[in-house]
Amino acid sequence: MQKILVANRGEIALRIMRTARRMGIKTVAVYSAADRSAPHVRFADEAVLLGPAPSNQSYLVMDKVIQAARDTGAEGIHPGYGFLSENAEFARRVEAAGIIFIGPKPHAIEIMGNKLAAKEAVADYDIPMVPGIEEAITDVALAAKIGEEVGYPILIKAAAGGGGKGMRVVESRAGLQEGMERAISEATSAFGDGSVFIEKYVTNPRHIEIQVLADAHGNIVHLFERECSVQRRHQKVVEEAPAVPLNLAPALRARMGEAAVKCARACDYLGAGTVEFLLDGQGNFYFLEMNTRLQVEHPVSEIIAGVDLVEQQILVARGQPLSFKQEDLRIQGHAIELRVYAEDPLNNFLPSIGRLEVYQKPSGPGIRVDDGFEQGMDIPIYYDPMIAKLITYGQTREEAIQLMREAIDNYHIEGIETTLPFGRFVMNHEAFISGNFDTNFVQAYYSPEAIMADQQAEEAVIALIGARIYEDALATLRVPATTSHAWQNKRC
Repeated sequence: MQKILVANRGEIALRIMRTARRMGIKTVAVYSAADRSAPHVRFADEAVLLGPAPSNQSYLVMDKVIQAARDTGAEGIHPGYGFLSENAEFARRVEAAGIIFIGPKPHAIEIMGNKLAAKEAVADYDIPMVPGIEEAITDVALAAKIGEEVGYPILIKAAAGGGGKGMRVVESRAGLQEGMERAISEATSAFGDGSVFIEKYVTNPRHIEIQVLADAHGNIVHLFERECSVQRRHQKVVEEAPAVPLNLAPALRARMGEAAVKCARACDYLGAGTVEFLLDGQGNFYFLEMNTRLQVEHPVSEIIAGVDLVEQQILVARGQPLSFKQEDLRIQGHAIELRVYAEDPLNNFLPSIGRLEVYQKPSGPGIRVDDGFEQGMDIPIYYDPMIAKLITYGQTREEAIQLMREAIDNYHIEGIETTLPFGRFVMNHEAFISGNFDTNFVQAYYSPEAIMADQQAEEAVIALIGARIYEDALATLRVPATTSHAWQNKRC
């Protein structure tokens, strides 16, 4: 492949293009009317307008994306994440057009894209599963029967999707009817499929995911784990690698890594993917799902493993075998990622739309910013509100946390609200610093008042410093500077 089309926008499009350029590969950007002047459009060697701003008229229109690749002579299409990245039909059409899809084969996307099919696929590989029903249902009476069998609390989950949509925790039989109705309605709206399944809700779990990489020659490795437990509305906000509990238990890390490799083998996987697990307080882990694409949080795995995942995706798509084995990989240091969203953490993380009046990002050793915006740009209402990914790296977790604090303080954004204050709250919280937290971190510790108290404490410190400087100035004897005036030199 000498030219690839990146079927995405924003920071992930730029991130893919930078690796492609380093590899000597030309890139084609696609864009909507809202993104006409976006950085990824200017960075690419060529750019093709797909259509109006709404994604269902631009980035999600398969025929337009494939035609853009044909028109520009692109030999491959990289889908990034989101949009068409986990659409088996898109992967199938790309291949039918004689273009290389830089990702897994359609059948792997299909199997792992449905949670029940995914569970069935890995069932023969002795991978622990959360107790529950292994078939999709919409019947409340049957759901009640299952709830009694597995025991409350239970988790109702959409069979056809993810990202927290179509998901409800039900604490008792009394809340089952409403939980089922809401989950089915949301799943129907988001995925066009209202079927759900039920499993035992694992209380106070940690969300651990394993990065895997597979080639077309039967080689599969894992690039260790990521901790993704700090979430809001079942969506991640802070991720880190490696995970704190697994640092303390190498045997557990090895078992989870082996299970992830088995999951990839179960669906004949190709390229980069992520296997997600729940880990309870007793060290038991359970298969959750597999994401058949590059994850938003992939940079933290790249950093600690010393591997460029986009480069490996492209090499695998070219048919090349992996150039390293599992025993060649070592964890190097610690990395933390904060997703910088255009959201207001003081108002239930609601989207904050507006213009980036000021946009100055931090830089320096151990700091990486993957973004797709510049000062003066508007945040479109049509797409995911993520502005950037702020990543810090240190030899130790403590160093990475401190560097993240400094990076947040030096990230200046005005015109909209962002999750930067929330990130500062997390980095300063004792539960996060100690590593003693789980997926209930936000529910247990966070409130808008906590951030406001944080800000007021900072303002108080600044005021005290200012007062001290003023008092010191008053106490300092000041002698006027000697001034020469004309009258002093005049002879009388």
